[in-house]
Amino acid sequence: MEIKGKTPQELAELAEKIRQRILEVVSRNGGHLSSTLGAVDLIIGMHYVFDASKDPFIFDVSHQAYAHKLLTDRWEAFDTLRQFGGISGYTNPEESPYDYYKAGHSSTSISLAVGAAKAIRLKGEDRIPVVMIGDGSMSAGMVYEALNELGDRKYPVVIILNDNEMSIAKPIGAISRYLSKGMAGPFYQKFKKKTESLLEMLPESASYMAKKFEESFRLITPGVLFEELGIEYIGPIDGHDIPSIIETLQIAKAMGKPVIVHAQTTKGKGYRIAEGPLEHWHGVGPFDIETGEPLKKSSGPKSATKIFSETLMELADRDSRIVGVTAAMPGGTGLGPLIEKYPDRFWDVAIAEQHAVTSMGPLAKEGFKPFCAIYSTFLQRGYDQVIHDIALMDLGVTFAIDRAGIVGEDGETHQGAFDISYLRPIPNLTLMAPYNETSLRKALHFAADYSRPLALRYPRGAFMASDSEVPDYELGRAHLMKKGAEILFVGYGNGVGRAILTAEALGSDYAPALLDLRFVKPLDETLLRELASRYKTWFVFSDGARMGGVASALEEFFEGENLAPERMVSFEYDDAFIPHGKTAVVEEHLGLRPEQLAERVRNFMQGIR
Repeated sequence: MEIKGKTPQELAELAEKIRQRILEVVSRNGGHLSSTLGAVDLIIGMHYVFDASKDPFIFDVSHQAYAHKLLTDRWEAFDTLRQFGGISGYTNPEESPYDYYKAGHSSTSISLAVGAAKAIRLKGEDRIPVVMIGDGSMSAGMVYEALNELGDRKYPVVIILNDNEMSIAKPIGAISRYLSKGMAGPFYQKFKKKTESLLEMLPESASYMAKKFEESFRLITPGVLFEELGIEYIGPIDGHDIPSIIETLQIAKAMGKPVIVHAQTTKGKGYRIAEGPLEHWHGVGPFDIETGEPLKKSSGPKSATKIFSETLMELADRDSRIVGVTAAMPGGTGLGPLIEKYPDRFWDVAIAEQHAVTSMGPLAKEGFKPFCAIYSTFLQRGYDQVIHDIALMDLGVTFAIDRAGIVGEDGETHQGAFDISYLRPIPNLTLMAPYNETSLRKALHFAADYSRPLALRYPRGAFMASDSEVPDYELGRAHLMKKGAEILFVGYGNGVGRAILTAEALGSDYAPALLDLRFVKPLDETLLRELASRYKTWFVFSDGARMGGVASALEEFFEGENLAPERMVSFEYDDAFIPHGKTAVVEEHLGLRPEQLAERVRNFMQGIR
């Protein structure tokens, strides 16, 4: 959509039209709402001043980029937002040439811009990377690693700091408060320019005192942090005043060096119900635009996150040694109620997974029992810390891994496929997974008394298996839930529920035995040897990657054994990133619905007879 040359009134009307389009689609499909509504005016300014067909537009996380999609030939396709086969809720170059990079995790944008700027300089091209990053993402260390180099190299990069005083949850830390100071930007910019002019005219003796005064004044402005890193700072400006945004970005573009434009915005702008620092409106399901009420009322079994939250609260009420941490996801991980009740024992450390993991180590060393609640894909960001600062020290930190398995519409960047594979090789680390409400509660009781590193995974939403009584957990002990005649179904975590449903779909064709593996590390070697003597064909069910996953662990064990199953079939995820879409639709695409798996079992068994 061509917007250059439009009048301020026309741009304001376009902003309103874009917001209405976002509201229409997100209210039907679900998605990120308040952050993307708040960024509309800034994105219009980006497209007015820069050329998205050549200048790299880099959105941090990119959940706020819906307006960018609508301005780049996806107005009609926007109806398919986050639907299987439709457009992504994040930027994706496979979807559009105007999307420079895939994104979904925070705090990568400035590093990407530095890399793009290096390439542009090496190629001798007239292009400039443009970044949009939220104030919440500024809490991650990776941002400052990138700014440190950028301030030294002085590559032309324009960074728009979208400061809405809110990332997902309430912003944490001194940096966020510092950025949100209410100093009037134009006053400081004018003062700075006049001081610089004065310094050029004054003799050296007088200019020394003037320069000291100017430096002292900078200490009370948000810009000092960036200017000390060698980055020019402009702002704060009104992030909803489109003419001002355009004028400021034109100035920043002409400077030919790294510049941060600090824009203050309101989350949910244009939709009164969602305006302001309301965590609920960050990511939403379908809702009624008039009332803001969700169209689908929550019903059915509790989510695994809710069970985790309730059980950990019960444990914390009884045991003051129990502490916990999350990285900017108190609502998503269920740690919010504990932070509210026990603010001295449970912490949100902002978007800083590495810090979250390492900071729990000394607490374990000092006799506390830490629970580190992080999504499966976000724990990837703290992988070195899991190895170096927890497992190497053999400290009793429990990693409560939420969103393990397919998470649905968030897609490739958020599917929890890899935690089994990337954690299993780490010495000293125990891996376990419950499969229903009672087993999760008992797993958490086991974890509370366990004095070594432990990773405990569970899915987004409810478990596939209904609740039932299960035995207490014992380290490295599996549970044979049901004996069978010919084949064995091995389930791990939510895979147990998938195995149960697949057995039901088989009907009377087969009567598989069912094993709840419970621990993938350490394995129940005694029981596995016994079962290998009874069942020649094993089918493995787990919501994780096949490569390095549960079947791989079993095969590695049996490789050194005299007795092993004759055939082992894995129903884990193939070696590919999993697309976005409703979970059931994605599972059907992957051939993982129970009725599909039942047919695969039948075909396999008929083929070996």
